[in-house]
Amino acid sequence: MAGDLWQGRIVIVGASLAGLRAAETLRQEGFTGSLTVVGDEPHPPYDRPPLSKQVLLGQAAASTTGLPMRRDPDAEWRLGVAATGLDPMEKQVLLADGDTLPFDRLLIATGTRARPWPNPEEAALDGVFTLRTRDDGGGLAERLAAGPRRVLVIGGGFTGSEIASACRERGLEVTVAERGPGPLVGALGGTLSKLAAAMHRAHGVDLRCGVTVTGLRGDGSGRFTGADLSDGSRVDADVCVVALGAMRNVEWLADSGLAAGPRGIACDAGCRAFNMYGIVTDDVFVAGDVSRFPHPLFDYQMLSLEHWGNAVTQAEVAAHNMVHPGPMRRPHLTVPTFWSCQFGLNIKSVGVPTFSDEVVIAQGSLEERRLAMVYGYRGRVTAAVTVNMAKSLEYYQRLIETAAPFPPAVGAADRPMAAEVPIPSAVPDPKGLYHGPTVALTGHLPDRRLTVVRPTG
Repeated sequence: MAGDLWQGRIVIVGASLAGLRAAETLRQEGFTGSLTVVGDEPHPPYDRPPLSKQVLLGQAAASTTGLPMRRDPDAEWRLGVAATGLDPMEKQVLLADGDTLPFDRLLIATGTRARPWPNPEEAALDGVFTLRTRDDGGGLAERLAAGPRRVLVIGGGFTGSEIASACRERGLEVTVAERGPGPLVGALGGTLSKLAAAMHRAHGVDLRCGVTVTGLRGDGSGRFTGADLSDGSRVDADVCVVALGAMRNVEWLADSGLAAGPRGIACDAGCRAFNMYGIVTDDVFVAGDVSRFPHPLFDYQMLSLEHWGNAVTQAEVAAHNMVHPGPMRRPHLTVPTFWSCQFGLNIKSVGVPTFSDEVVIAQGSLEERRLAMVYGYRGRVTAAVTVNMAKSLEYYQRLIETAAPFPPAVGAADRPMAAEVPIPSAVPDPKGLYHGPTVALTGHLPDRRLTVVRPTG
């Protein structure tokens, strides 16, 4: 009942999926206090997955990707203004327009942004894009519709691969440059990366692996014309999409005293933020892509996710815990899931594929391009990925949740496991890739910025 709930002033920083779902959940739980949602973009909350799919294919306009509201959150929306700082002592959020927002409890849901091309002058060339925001998607879709001679995609992760797939579906020539050994290898390991590479090439993608882009070229009027590669070759193209992964939006928290760093903001399983001393707060909560949280299925390591489903479920847990007393709070223990459609393949994953040392194909085969691959770590199932076999995923999720032995037992496969010898999962160090995993384990500790000074003498 509302009378049993905590009531006060709540500020949510981040007006995307997690921020919206948290605001809705707060009202659904019976919260009647002041609620303000801050967003640095001028647009109301919108859905990002269609940007690399329907929007690039010209099947939907970027302006039509707004998220439906499940209920009116009755919030004050401060859109188009970024948060620039947090004063935890005065309990205030500092805004770019010079205003301050007082709060009693704060939810940080600032998410991620696209990692830019490292050379600002080259990144500013006309024809060089990243893909993260609604404006990014609209601008890139417009350029693709104009029919460029060739598109260069830098990075073979999920976003880069989906962009390449959309280009080929539009009939555009496309080159993908990936520093690692293959597309998707950082997220799914070596075996499925081979399938991904074969699909790229079968659909006419000029796939270049094991190379880096050493520079972007422009003409005298500032238009992108091509790129130089580390193997001495050159790619002539009219459009370049930089798909180098995501950066957590934590810079505004540099002086906040929170455990915020490049891998996100550390929080406990109840979504309460840690400070830099490892002490959990009770008035600052975290949800969505910007969070790092411990998960018992993965050795209680801190888990960072960039997935739609996690943003929703974690926001709902955080909102619940913000207004309920300790004994009624619940943990965020959802098993990570994500999906991607590219080159006619429907790829779905559950668990953490990078938390593995072996894999086995339990159903189907690479040749059929229809399979279920199960990942194991130290003798237990930790993840599964299906390709055009999504109905099997729920079964493998139960295996992960019960720490079932790896390789899977009889009944978990369409052939005797004795016939399939597990092989190394071949997950490379992400430092050697253009693309990193969208789900990653980041150790056991919150980020620390402390220097221990020991007395001398």
